[in-house]
Amino acid sequence: MKVILLENIKRIGSIGEIIDVKRGFARNYLIANKKALYASKENISEVAKIKTELSKKDNEKKQNAKSLSEKINKKQYTVKKLSTENKELYGSVKPTEISKLIYEEDKVEIKPSMIQPITEIKTLGKFKVKIYLHSEVDAEIIVNVESSEAIK
Repeated sequence: MKVILLENIKRIGSIGEIIDVKRGFARNYLIANKKALYASKENISEVAKIKTELSKKDNEKKQNAKSLSEKINKKQYTVKKLSTENKELYGSVKPTEISKLIYEEDKVEIKPSMIQPITEIKTLGKFKVKIYLHSEVDAEIIVNVESSEAIK
């Protein structure tokens, strides 16, 4: 299915580009989230007219993402979890938890879908976590997992 992109999307394309994607991806994600339009003749001419406006909006989003990145990049956040004596956690640290942690410490709102742990956080220790703020801007934080108490 051919669609026209309304914003830059990592690994997919840039504003105004006509791309061919699977139907489900187009319908359920791109069009549902207003990231693309069906590639009809009317839509193609419409997007051509508003392309500069869309680029300005994208640049604003990019600037916001850069300022967020400066606030949180290379920061360390500590989370306390229940663990066994083998330093393994009961469960794991999920992106929603990391999102709440960042909001509580820095008052920066980040959607859990933007957070990508490099490895799954299932033990005590320090873990690098990537945060994708924009198609061209990302940050890296360190999540330090400490034991709140060991259960024997």
